[in-house]
Amino acid sequence: MKLYILPILLQMIGFLVIIAEVFIPSLGLLTAIALGVFFYSLYIVYTSISTTAGMVLAGLDIVLVPVLLIVGMKILARSPLALKRELSKQDGVVSQKEVYEAYINMKGRSVTDLRPAGMAEINSQRVDVVTDGEYIDADTPIVVTDVAGNRIIVEQSE
Repeated sequence: MKLYILPILLQMIGFLVIIAEVFIPSLGLLTAIALGVFFYSLYIVYTSISTTAGMVLAGLDIVLVPVLLIVGMKILARSPLALKRELSKQDGVVSQKEVYEAYINMKGRSVTDLRPAGMAEINSQRVDVVTDGEYIDADTPIVVTDVAGNRIIVEQSE
């Protein structure tokens, strides 16, 4: 009777370690421990009990481990460890400064070489700008053609 308890106990420990792996980031260390426990319990069953019992236990492991991982991930999604807030515009979260929209069609000067990114002075303010791939020397007149997110896109003006 004692021989049957050890592999079952080891399997339960393996399942607990897998559950811990879902909630504790260990860079795979807990997974390696769980695999070691599973293989050791299978070794005990194959060598001490029977090949049939080992195959049954291996089949159960093949089915139960993925099910346990999926259930663990679903529990993790509902746990306090998961981020539940959504960042939205209604909450006041914006991905770009609305001031940048006003820069469209404004003229300025490049402060640094734009290859294609650099600094420019537009409306008496230094801002990071990019070009569409062209090189613009420092102290060259520029005009803002577009604003995409936090990117101010400029080109050389005449």
